[in-house]
Amino acid sequence: TKPGFAPVQARPGGRERGCPHENRHEEKAEDPDSGEEETKAAMGSKTWRELAGELKLFLWNREERTCLGRTAASWGLILLFYFVLYTCLAGMFAFCMYVMLLTLSPYTPTYRDRVAPPGVMIRPYLHGFTIAFNVSRRSTWQPYVDSLHRFLEAYDDKVQEEKNIKCMAGRYFIQGGHESEEKKACQFKRSLLQNCSGIGDPTFGYSKGQPCVLLKMNRIIGYRPGAGVPVSVDCQVQKGNESDLRSVDFYPGNGTFDLMYYPYYGKITHVNYTSPLVAMHFTDVKKNNLVPIQCRLKGEGIINDVSNDRFLGRIIFTLSIGK
Repeated sequence: TKPGFAPVQARPGGRERGCPHENRHEEKAEDPDSGEEETKAAMGSKTWRELAGELKLFLWNREERTCLGRTAASWGLILLFYFVLYTCLAGMFAFCMYVMLLTLSPYTPTYRDRVAPPGVMIRPYLHGFTIAFNVSRRSTWQPYVDSLHRFLEAYDDKVQEEKNIKCMAGRYFIQGGHESEEKKACQFKRSLLQNCSGIGDPTFGYSKGQPCVLLKMNRIIGYRPGAGVPVSVDCQVQKGNESDLRSVDFYPGNGTFDLMYYPYYGKITHVNYTSPLVAMHFTDVKKNNLVPIQCRLKGEGIINDVSNDRFLGRIIFTLSIGK
């Protein structure tokens, strides 16, 4: 040992005493996360006033004249960019729509493969497909009568004579010319429905327990039903005793849709067109009983036996006539 120096004593665990500076350095080196914790502590110690001041400075910096970190020139450039971008996108969308509309006709649908053959519907149609009333109670059947009168207003003889023309029965009324030209319509007078016209019997047989039900085919542009042969209507009891429905009269004729009312050219050009009707006069139906009835279209190209579609080529409804 040199003179003037005290011997260094070893600490338990291998460390030597007498070097405090080196020990503090080693402690700092052993804890590298202490700096981050101090920084977080310093940030967390800011008051709400200081945070509000920083936010205010971010919203508007008077010295640098910036708003939200951008100058007026920077905001102008970015807004101009987005304006040009979205203007171009809107122009491209409008151009695509314009080109697409050029390929479509407002008079005739481009694709019509999902609407043929036709479905059918009945009138009156008030409370679903059950026509129920008591003959002795006028209030139960009067709504059906009023509904039929309103529906047949467009078929009044005078109205048909003023708006439509007489056509040759038994053949299609095909009209040429440009598709935008207004097409003529054939007359269908309500007097053709005879006992179900509401002219001779204003109650359509409901006051006697012999109701009339009108059937019409849905309109399909360009459709020619029956392939040259008129489509007819037939009605039977759907389920149950067939004797529940003893007699049905059909008007006009034998319950057929004449070919002269087809094809249909659309509501834009065929303005005065009125769909042909078949009236079914149920003159003898079992009273005080629910009678489910199925009326079908019969003709070439008609489909009426699809189990999951009760309106395709047929209609099912119930008659409940009380005394």
